[in-house]
Amino acid sequence: MSQPLDRAFALEAVRVTEAAAMAAWGQVGRGDEQAADAAATEAMRAAFDILPISGKVVIGEGEPDDAPMLYIGETVGSGGVAVDIALDPLEGTTLAAKKLPNALAVMAMAEPGTLLHVPDAYMDKIAIGPGYPEGVVDLDADPAENVLALARAKGVRPGDITACVLDRPRHADIIEKMRKAGASVQLISDGDVAGIIATTEPATSIDIYIGRGGAPEGVLAAAALRCVGGQIQTRLVFRNDGERARTARLGITDLNRKYSLMDLASGDVVFSATGVTDGSMLRGVHRRGAYLSTESVVMRSATGTVRRIRALHKCRDEG
Repeated sequence: MSQPLDRAFALEAVRVTEAAAMAAWGQVGRGDEQAADAAATEAMRAAFDILPISGKVVIGEGEPDDAPMLYIGETVGSGGVAVDIALDPLEGTTLAAKKLPNALAVMAMAEPGTLLHVPDAYMDKIAIGPGYPEGVVDLDADPAENVLALARAKGVRPGDITACVLDRPRHADIIEKMRKAGASVQLISDGDVAGIIATTEPATSIDIYIGRGGAPEGVLAAAALRCVGGQIQTRLVFRNDGERARTARLGITDLNRKYSLMDLASGDVVFSATGVTDGSMLRGVHRRGAYLSTESVVMRSATGTVRRIRALHKCRDEG
């Protein structure tokens, strides 16, 4: 039987996302998504170099031919405990480029073989927070039925349910049905990892996340839910034969399978997120005189511990 990851990894993980967030901060509001993502990626890769792990990137910046670093299959770390890594150096590149809320740097480390390896494809998702009977919502149910079922489980009226949905034309039918059922719908422009995690935070008032987004982000969000509880169901969605072929190379043969939380992230997980821009979950990076301030959340599934870490970092240009 495998051993849980050492608790020290929680603090090691936050250093990685802090580095990425501070690097991305230099590009916030400048309108260049690629520059912001590149800065975060380079900083995160450098932070991994000093981590005492033998890490394998299983959810990363793309295939080896598509990404110069932090690509799927890349090994990172200075050597040590073997872990699988899922990451997004800048979750919400558009949010950062436009200085909009909820841009994050996120990363999860897990026991080898316990994070689902998925291609850069789409994924249908539905997620709720902890405290509900298993299966209270279902990916294959009508959106209105899910609203009514969740309201019953929560003991409230459907009008008290708030859903988070990516603001995309493909979600028009979902949005209409949920509103007709009585739910209010909070639309977000990007950042569905933050949207899914929001279902676990009572302060956000988000009860359910539903819609189609990136498959890698689905695994990252599941890693967070493994630590704090909640439910998620997903299914891969393919746009072309190339995506199907990449999926087959990852060992996935049932292309229509519906994945639950334990299918996506089954082992011990350490999850870290650092805010880049201010959001519903975390404050972003801010200049404080000679320092940059960061706020992070670090979670560990073995203990259910959730730590919020605020830190001040001496600016390099201050010597």
